[in-house]
Amino acid sequence: MEEIKTAEGGSLIKIPIEDEVKQAYIDYSMSVIVQRALPDVRDGLKPVHRRIMYAMDTLHLASGGKTKKCATIVGEVLGHYHPHGDASVYDALVRLGQDFAQRYTTVTPQGNFGTIAGDPPAAYRYTEAKMSKITEEMTSDINKNTVDMIRNFDDTCDEPAVLPSKFPFLLCNGTTGIAVGMATNMPTHNLREVADAICAYIDNTEISVEELMHYIKGPDFPTGGIIYGTAGIKKAYTTGRGKIVIRSKFTIETDKRGKESIVFTEVPYGVNTTNIIRRIKELVRDKQIDGVVNANDESSDRSGMRLVVDLKKGAITKIVLNQLFAKTDLQSNFGVINLALVPQVKEGAPRYDEPGMLTLPPTYLKPEVLTLKQLIQHFVNHRDEVITRRTIYDLKVAKHRMHILEALITAINNIDEVIQIIKSSENTEDAKLKLEKRFNFDDEQAQAIVDMQLKRLTHLLIEDLQKEIKELQALIDYLEGLLADHNKILGLIKDETRSLAEKYGDDRRTEIVASEVEQINVEDMIKDEDMVVMISRMGYIKRVPADKYKKQGRGGTGSNGTNLIDDDYVNQLFIGSTKEHLLFITNLGRAYWMKIHEIPESEKAARGAHIKGLLQVGPDEEITTVVSLKEFSEDLFLFMTTSQGVVKKVRSTEFQNAKTRGIIGIKLNDNDKLISAIPTTGNSEVMLISRRGKALRITEDSVRLMGRASCGIKGMKLSEGDEIAAAVKVEPDANMILLTEKGVGKRISFDLYSVHGRGTGGQRIFGNTESKGEIIGAINVKDKDEVVCMTSQGKTLRFKATDIKEQGTGASGVNVVRVTEPDFIVGLDKVQADED
Repeated sequence: MEEIKTAEGGSLIKIPIEDEVKQAYIDYSMSVIVQRALPDVRDGLKPVHRRIMYAMDTLHLASGGKTKKCATIVGEVLGHYHPHGDASVYDALVRLGQDFAQRYTTVTPQGNFGTIAGDPPAAYRYTEAKMSKITEEMTSDINKNTVDMIRNFDDTCDEPAVLPSKFPFLLCNGTTGIAVGMATNMPTHNLREVADAICAYIDNTEISVEELMHYIKGPDFPTGGIIYGTAGIKKAYTTGRGKIVIRSKFTIETDKRGKESIVFTEVPYGVNTTNIIRRIKELVRDKQIDGVVNANDESSDRSGMRLVVDLKKGAITKIVLNQLFAKTDLQSNFGVINLALVPQVKEGAPRYDEPGMLTLPPTYLKPEVLTLKQLIQHFVNHRDEVITRRTIYDLKVAKHRMHILEALITAINNIDEVIQIIKSSENTEDAKLKLEKRFNFDDEQAQAIVDMQLKRLTHLLIEDLQKEIKELQALIDYLEGLLADHNKILGLIKDETRSLAEKYGDDRRTEIVASEVEQINVEDMIKDEDMVVMISRMGYIKRVPADKYKKQGRGGTGSNGTNLIDDDYVNQLFIGSTKEHLLFITNLGRAYWMKIHEIPESEKAARGAHIKGLLQVGPDEEITTVVSLKEFSEDLFLFMTTSQGVVKKVRSTEFQNAKTRGIIGIKLNDNDKLISAIPTTGNSEVMLISRRGKALRITEDSVRLMGRASCGIKGMKLSEGDEIAAAVKVEPDANMILLTEKGVGKRISFDLYSVHGRGTGGQRIFGNTESKGEIIGAINVKDKDEVVCMTSQGKTLRFKATDIKEQGTGASGVNVVRVTEPDFIVGLDKVQADED
């Protein structure tokens, strides 16, 4: 590198900025990964949690003692161990005490520590806390050289690199964290199941993950819920990554008036109940959920969790539940990422030089994605090391005490000589030297003798010392036996883990259902019935059961079918089954579809919902054509006809991706619009009918198959000022009904028209459109069919198809509906007649 001298006599080293930025980012990333975001696989803790527990231990905040202000705890952590903000420490402290966030809380809270509804905790000057009993199990033996101590951030004191952690924190309480380029998200588990799995692993280190799953059934979340399917659990346990589906638990309650409510008593882990209620209310307001009146959170300390969803009368509970699970966090996915920091040996391996000595090689931490077996293995290895180091420490203390006791026994047995030596000595050091020389004591033994008080020179003392020596020798033999036989240490790990589970274990809260999530088929729950769908000029749409419209004879004025706002009128009428797809095509040629049952059902007089709340229709678009399809199939085609006589044939499967966002359905010329889209088999015959009474019968084969975005070709030659009013599929044993804007109609047979070439002018089909009104629509009908027609002001008339007599090509029809200007007929459609 190039070195440059500065005016002050110093030097600067020039390096490429990209190298400096790269190295700085790597340093930052490793700091976040190791020092903040990821847990250590041994004790399961991030540095901030470890420092909180250690600080509480040093403050002597025992589980059986008094609580202390959280401000004191946070200050202790910040002042000695954690060089970050106070908010991060307090947030971590609060989470350790939340029973809805931790399966087994490690902090006993006093005061407001927040709620599952998202209410924040009180400031740390108001709240108090102390260690829980489990935390004491995690910090126990820390003063017995069981873990390495490292210097703190300002080199003023020591802190533990890891806690002894008798409690398997990472497996039982899980963790979540986002580092740089990686993240961890580990679920909580049941302590009893984890303890059984640890013992099973110790008994058989070759045990498989599948065998471990006999003990650990799956995650056990503090908020309960139901896990659906074991495939995600197995994948998470065998690979370290997986997706687990969790649903809320619920009950159905019925009040005295018969009104039903869904009451959710448990929710998926990590969700906010306030957000759930808010989301449900938004869905109800936007009419994306049918059948819900209101939703409230009625939870309390006495009743527990109660999220109450009130249902409308007649609502189908299973459909509402399916919608709630699909559109809210009442069902959520827990993405498992078992990422933790694993100690890596730099060189060599742990070795036992002699009983009482353990030399450990230097290690470093590396993030790894771990299987269930590896998580258990690392915990067992950590406890193995902790117990070994504890045993070495206890053995050293016991031997030291034995060494002193042996000297005391010797001194008491020769007490007169000892006293004489001390009396004749000039000072303490002289007395120690004479005692060491006479009885072959070392410095510690001699010091213990000169420190001994005369009042202890009783017969009882000798017996106590002999008893203590006997107990110490038994302890030394036991500890040396542990160090000599590794299986005994493993057995001790099992005993301590089982004891922990007996003390703090509890029953499983989360239910596991072996089958995958039951996807309720909404259509299976919906009655298959005909619906009248109406669309107004201003874009209001509704569906009304066809049986709401009573049968009337032709010639009547009809009944009110909808309540419209000023200057609005109905311009689309359609009848279809609740389970059919409804394909909408706009004046700009874009296609959208939805199921008919997805349109909000309304009363006859209701205005309905706006189409733009259901479909993402543009501001300059209006629906011009509606067609029903039972399914999208390669064998099903759409025969399209525009007002200017252009026709086009396209496969129905071209539209299956349209849904609510829409796709191009046909490319239209200026001032042209789509009039009709008829489902066909590809080789049908179609009648094209103009507003001024001309009709052309053509074969579908004369129109080639085209792409979705094409323009189409000429279908019928129109006179000046005329345009297409309808296109009707020719069917056997059927004829046509035509209707004009003034309410005049006729029924006519298809047999009166022969097939002509595409692009010709056609034949006469209606006699006097000047006085009777231009044709606005036509449908094919059979004798049993019934017809519903509607005026622009929402009046409807339902009558039998046979009420209109059959006429010839030049006839001018009969009065079907009495229409008073400025009202006019906007459309007609048929409905299947009731079976008697």
